[in-house]
Amino acid sequence: MKAIVFLLLALAAFAGCQISAGEKGKKSFSEGETVRISRSGLQDKIKGGWAGQVIGCTYGGPTEFHWNGTMIGDHVPIPWDETRMLWYYENSPGLYDDVYMDLTFVDVFEKYGLDAPDSLHALAFARAEYPLWHANQAARYNILNGIMPPESGYWKNNPHADDIDFQIEADFAGLMAPGMVNSAADIGWRIGHVMNYGDGVYGGVYVAAMYALAFVNDDMEFVVEEALKTVPPESEFHQCIADVIKWYRQNPDDWKSAWFEAQKKWTYDKGCPDGVYRPFNIDAKINAAYIVIGLLYGKGDFGATVDISTRCGYDSDCNPANAAGILGAMIGYSNIPDYWKQGIDKVENMNFQYTDMSLNKVYEIGFEHASELIQQNGGSMEGDEVLIKYQVPETVPLEVGFEGLYPTVRRRIGDQLSKDNPEISFEIDGSGFVVGGRAAKDDRLPEAILEVEVYVDGQLVETAKLPTNWTVRRHEVSWNYDLPEGKHTITLKAKKIPDGYRVEAGDLLVYSTVDPGTRIYFQ
Repeated sequence: MKAIVFLLLALAAFAGCQISAGEKGKKSFSEGETVRISRSGLQDKIKGGWAGQVIGCTYGGPTEFHWNGTMIGDHVPIPWDETRMLWYYENSPGLYDDVYMDLTFVDVFEKYGLDAPDSLHALAFARAEYPLWHANQAARYNILNGIMPPESGYWKNNPHADDIDFQIEADFAGLMAPGMVNSAADIGWRIGHVMNYGDGVYGGVYVAAMYALAFVNDDMEFVVEEALKTVPPESEFHQCIADVIKWYRQNPDDWKSAWFEAQKKWTYDKGCPDGVYRPFNIDAKINAAYIVIGLLYGKGDFGATVDISTRCGYDSDCNPANAAGILGAMIGYSNIPDYWKQGIDKVENMNFQYTDMSLNKVYEIGFEHASELIQQNGGSMEGDEVLIKYQVPETVPLEVGFEGLYPTVRRRIGDQLSKDNPEISFEIDGSGFVVGGRAAKDDRLPEAILEVEVYVDGQLVETAKLPTNWTVRRHEVSWNYDLPEGKHTITLKAKKIPDGYRVEAGDLLVYSTVDPGTRIYFQ
């Protein structure tokens, strides 16, 4: 009899223990373990993830980048009622850039299948009509000029490589991979390199991993910590989030204490030309810290999660969108409080700007993609049940952007190249530089692509092509991180700048391989 019982137990172990998603007390599953969830339950969680994004983004919309380097005090009212979502859909639909960016990649999967190559995602993103900023815009310019991923997001080609861009648009990768954290991370890794590198990619991988785990676990502390296993511990991104988890455990009832610690340690930005030596900070890791602060200190309460993540400041619409989406995937659409869903019925059939996709449509498409990916990874659909083969997190490769470089100077150039002023020259002492600015024209003139020759110590290093069209603009005039340490003369010469056109040179950033320590220079 004992032998028969032992045999049956062995066969059960071989087949994989089957448990229900979100089972209380179940925090960790083995590789390939079968997780059961009803079709309606899976659909409800997918809906919760997408709806949560829109709710969080809407709530944080009025505060986005108005509180830089400071939290939004409890005394500051943030309005919420049944009119909020409809108002933004109709009057400021660009607020939902993090959602319609997601939908670009969802649409590529829908048209070309889940094995669609990264190049199709890159081209769809680059050719879209919507405006972009930071790493996204730098990548768009790269792709349209023949620099395809992963080079389009590589930090030497993209000064915004560590920015938040893919982090805010990676939700789709987790929502199509319930319980399959490595599948989510793989999608995030591949598409994240369209516009980011290193910490910028890790932000998207981490967000996607939290979504994947939230489908099958109802312990947010576990989800936050387990998802971090996908990110190399040597990376600053991992270290930043690990610090937030540590601070939460030290003081689990005061989110502001964690905020202050993160502000003191992790707000140093050395990559983004718009944020270096400024309170503005769109770096992935500090904004991810604010997502995690919301998720941990919110303790499963939807309203608290959204509000805390918003009040951390900086990108205070995208961060609560990620946080609310992850929690929404955990608890499901049906369990999002009615107070927070008020007004969503007014917009669920409305297409997001620049797309032919609405929330109701992506609810359906998201379920189809998740079902297909589940089956690709050994799961199945059996009647009203979905059987998911659980994945234990694996760590993606280590990448470090801007390694060994330190910003030392930010100063205003404040000059312009034109037909009448064909040359600008300045000195630097360091190993690299970034020249901000833009191509511009008189209103009466058509769009054009201007050309500027960039010389370092008398040697031509590039001919920069600068569109006046803002949608396809080059985000910076020129940059170079590979100079030998020392003094250099940088010269910008007009090659193709007709009458009525100009290239405005804004701020200059200088980089060095020598760590300046606590010294910060403004000139």
